[in-house]
This record gives sequence, structure tokens and C-alpha cells, in this order.
Amino acid sequence: MATLKEQFSNADRRNALVDDAVKVLDQEVADKGGLTGMAIKGAYKLVQGMRPGFVRHTVDALLDDFLEALEPVYLEASEKKRPAGAYLLEQRDRVADALLSVTDKKAERAQSAPLKSAYSKLRPMAKKQVDAAAPRLATLIDRHTTPTG
Repeated sequence: MATLKEQFSNADRRNALVDDAVKVLDQEVADKGGLTGMAIKGAYKLVQGMRPGFVRHTVDALLDDFLEALEPVYLEASEKKRPAGAYLLEQRDRVADALLSVTDKKAERAQSAPLKSAYSKLRPMAKKQVDAAAPRLATLIDRHTTPTG
């Protein structure tokens, strides 16, 4: 079976995944409420204002690293003949840690002081937020990857 990165080596397929991933991100941010939601929405607005298409560009730039981070879970789902999305939900804690390790590394190297500051303020609550996004992420994975179950 092709790796996740191999599955998205085709530009059209990759672009479709990136487009849907940005929609998932937009939906997750829009759903946030309370003080945490205000902080997340404010930081997201800051990031969106960096330059036109910044969020999409960032998702595309991080995609290969995210796919590599998800690969072990995807392979396990395949080995167990389980749908990848359902298995991802069961492993959501592990998935959140894997995805956040990617963004942590990128944030360390970021050149933008406002971006670094926004990330450092939001990072303590990030795992809870990534965990909350797991159902949409699972749907995204099932929609765009080769079935494993």
C-alpha cells in the first residue's frame, strides 16, 4: 500500500486535501467559544492577516510533515484492517502529540515574532483543541486516503 505522502504526490489530489484541511481548520476555529475561543479566533485572524493565502500556504507547507506524523497510525489501521478514520479517533491522544510535534518544530524556527508569540500563547491549550478536532480530521482522512478497513 502507498504511504500517505505517496498518495498525495499528485498535485490535484494534494490540492483537494489541502483545500479540505483549510475548511476543517476554519470550521474548528469558528466553533470555538468562551475565552479560549476568543484567543484562538484572535490568533487565527492574526495568522490570516499575515498575507493573502497564508493559512493555505502553511497547511500545504506542513502537509508532508503531518502525513509522516500520521503514517504509523495509518499503517496500524491497515494492518488491523480498520478504517483509518475510526482508528485515528481511537488513537486521538497519540495523533495530537504527533501533529503538535510538527508544529512545535516549525514554531521554534519561525521568523515572525507575532506568529511565535501567538503560538506560544496558544500552545498550552493546543492538545485539547487538536483532540477536539479529531472527528473532522478522521473524516478528512477517510475522504482522501486509500481505504484501510
